[in-house]
Formats: sequence, C-alpha cells, structure tokens
Amino acid sequence: MALKVGVFGGAFDPPHLAHQALAEAALNQLGLDALHIVPTGQAWHKARTLSDASHRLAMCRLAFGDLARGPARLVFDEREIRRAGPSYTIDTLRELHAEYPGAEFFLVLGQDQAEALTQWNDWQSVVALAWICHADRDWEGRAQSFEPPSSLRSRYRKLQMPLMRHSATGVRAEVAAKPDVSPDLRSLVSPAIAGYIETHHLYQKT
Repeated sequence: MALKVGVFGGAFDPPHLAHQALAEAALNQLGLDALHIVPTGQAWHKARTLSDASHRLAMCRLAFGDLARGPARLVFDEREIRRAGPSYTIDTLRELHAEYPGAEFFLVLGQDQAEALTQWNDWQSVVALAWICHADRDWEGRAQSFEPPSSLRSRYRKLQMPLMRHSATGVRAEVAAKPDVSPDLRSLVSPAIAGYIETHHLYQKT
C-alpha cells in the first residue's frame, strides 16, 4: 500500500493549542505514516516580519513533539526556512513527491488557509498533488464552516476536532498587552510554549 504523508505548514509564530489539536486530528483520522511539520521560511502573503526561524522551529518541537507516538513518524522539516526566496507550498510538495515516490499526500490546513487556497501560487497543482484536509473553527462563539468550491469538493477532506478560536495573532496581542505569562496566555498555548515565549521575550513591545 502507498505511504500516507501529511504536510502541515505555517508560520507557527507561535504554534498554539489549535495547531496542536489539528495535527493530532490529522494523525488520528488520516492514518498517516509520516507527518511533516514545515515552518514557513519567507511568507509571501504576510506583511509583517516573522520571528526568527530558530525560535519558530524550537517552538514547533515543543508544541508537536509529544505527538510522535504510535506508528506515525513526525518530521520537523526545515526545507522552507533553508530555501532562499518566498516559501511556496507547491515547491515543498514537489520535493516531497520526489522523496516519497508513489506516496499519497495530505495537506493539513487551518480554515483560514483552506479558504485562501485558490489565491496561492500554482494552487491548481497543489490540489492535484495532495488531498486538502481542513477543520472548522470557532468565530466569535459560533461555528464558522467552510465549504470548498463544488468543482474541487472531491479533493477536500474535513477533519473533526473541537471548535477553537485560537490564533497566533491573538497570542502575540496577549503577550504584547501582558508581558508576564498570564492565565489568558496559558489558555492559548501549551505550558512549554508559554515558558519559551517568556524566556526569550518574544512578542513583547519594545
């Protein structure tokens, strides 16, 4: 049988509890043999400068490391932070296809990314190379459900997970408002990530 390879990319600035829940849902529901966690290098779609890649990679190891159990292999994939120029998912998928000949690929996305997918570079090839796996999220206390375009519906799979309104933007805003690690922050990220943010003084106003 073909290997099943998941690809979960993002800025992870920082990785929060919804990221962790989405990765766990993918591992549990897709029967993956491997899940690549891929921190973005140069985010072509973000106006702000991302935190240093070394911090984001370290936080990914803290956030997702405990998921490396059972038969699935967890890979902290540095290719995009090492690649020169903007990070495009299509480049990563093509490289992984060459590394896993004959494998079946599952691109794991948050709802906001799933909704924006048709704005990505060469998105048609992305959809052709991987199943698009996404989950609904909580938006101001109510479910925000995404339905893919009818012409692409056969390439999308919905992951089941609790509705969560967590966002990296919200985490950064919480830290900027309250530099000391607060109970509110600990409801958004794991204790390990909260400790890392505090130790390295990330996201604080200068």
